[in-house]
Amino acid sequence: MPPKSDLPQGTLDLLILKTVAMGPVHGYAIGQRLQQVSQDVVQVPQGSMYPALHRLETRGYLAADWKLTDTGREAKFYRLTRKGRAQLETEAESWKRLAEAVGLILQVPEGAAE
Repeated sequence: MPPKSDLPQGTLDLLILKTVAMGPVHGYAIGQRLQQVSQDVVQVPQGSMYPALHRLETRGYLAADWKLTDTGREAKFYRLTRKGRAQLETEAESWKRLAEAVGLILQVPEGAAE
């Protein structure tokens, strides 16, 4: 199993928005999807997940309704708002630019600056 990785600040919001963009989902399932898709590298504790969901809902990026889960328990299901979709696009583009820049830096051979 690969080691889990600490997320850079602000990344969790992006990952939540991307996961919710796939369709309405409750908080626990968001964490499960992130862990599954990342092949166990991304593991978000509930103590981080639920404050992030609340923050995104407060900012108007997510909307939520209480519904029954597959197990018959009531849970808050989140969906992306129009504002949230725009935020996801903005954050995703910013992350891609940063990842490309970091990739370029990491490709520079050691000792090349000497």
